[in-house]
Amino acid sequence: MAQQTTARKPVAAARAKAGPARGRRRTSRTAPWMFAGPAAALFGVFFAYPLLAGLYQSFTADRDGVTTWVGLAQYRRMMHDPIFWTSLRNIALILVVQVPLMIALALVMAYGLNQSWLRFRATYRIACFLPAVTMLVAYSVVFRVLLKTDDGLVDQALTAVGLPSVDWLNSPGWARVALIGSITWRWTGYNAVILLAGLQGIAREQYEAAAIDGAGPATTFLRVVLPQLRPVILFCLVTSTIGTLQLFDENYVLTKGGPGNATMSPVLYLYKVGFEQLDFGYAAAIAWVVVLIIGLISYAQFRFLGKDATR
Repeated sequence: MAQQTTARKPVAAARAKAGPARGRRRTSRTAPWMFAGPAAALFGVFFAYPLLAGLYQSFTADRDGVTTWVGLAQYRRMMHDPIFWTSLRNIALILVVQVPLMIALALVMAYGLNQSWLRFRATYRIACFLPAVTMLVAYSVVFRVLLKTDDGLVDQALTAVGLPSVDWLNSPGWARVALIGSITWRWTGYNAVILLAGLQGIAREQYEAAAIDGAGPATTFLRVVLPQLRPVILFCLVTSTIGTLQLFDENYVLTKGGPGNATMSPVLYLYKVGFEQLDFGYAAAIAWVVVLIIGLISYAQFRFLGKDATR
C-alpha cells in the first residue's frame, strides 16, 4: 500500500501541473474570439446580413404585396432603362472632369503648403481642410443659396461687373458645372492634406541633391516628387473615384437630379426607385451594379496605375 501511495503522488502532481497548463492553453485560444466577438457580431448584423439580403432582394419583385423570385428580370429591366443609362453617363462625365481637376488642385495646394518659406502654414492647412469637415447637406444648401438665379450672391457678383446672369441650377450644362464646382470645393483640401503627408515623407536631402545636379523647381517636381508620391496619388484617386460614383447628397440638395435628369446619379436614381416608387427589388439590383462598377474601376486603377507603387 505504501508503494502504491508513493507511485500515485508523482501522477497526481503531474496532473495538477497539467491542469493549469491546459487552462492557460484554452484561455489563449478563446481570448482572440472574446475580443473579436463583439466586432464580428456587429459586422454580421449591420453589414454582412444587409449585404446578402440586398443581393437576394435584387432577384425578387413585389407583386400585390407578395415577394416573388424573378431571377435576372431586374437586371434585364435595367439594361433597357433610359434613366439608368443617363445616370451612368452623367456620373462618367463628372468622374472624368472632376476627379482629375480635384487631384491636380490638391497636388498644387499640398506642394505650396509644404514650402518652408511659407508663413502661417498651420493656419493655411487648417483653412484648406475645413471644407472637408463641413456637413454634406449644410454645404450643399449654402451652394444652392449662392447659386440662385434671381438673387444669389454669385448672380449678383456677375451682374455687378457687367456679366450676364447664369441660370446655374436650371440649365443642364451649368447645373453640371455647379455640381462639379461644389464637390471640388469640399474635397480638394481633404486630398491636399493626404498629399501633404506624402510630401513630408520625402527627405530634404533629395531636394538638395536635385538642386546640386542643377534641377529647377519643375524638374524637381516631375523627377523627384511625383514618382515618390505615386502611391499617395493612387490612394486619393481611388477614394475620390469611389466617392464620386456614390454621389448623392450634393445633387439631391442642389438639383434633385435635374434639370431633365442632367445631374441624375446612379445612387440618387436608386434612392428615387427604392424610397419614392417603393420598388426595392429594382433598387437593390441597381445598388449591386454600382458596387460592381466601383470594383471594376478600382481594380483597373490599381492594375494600370499602381504597377510601380510598391517598388
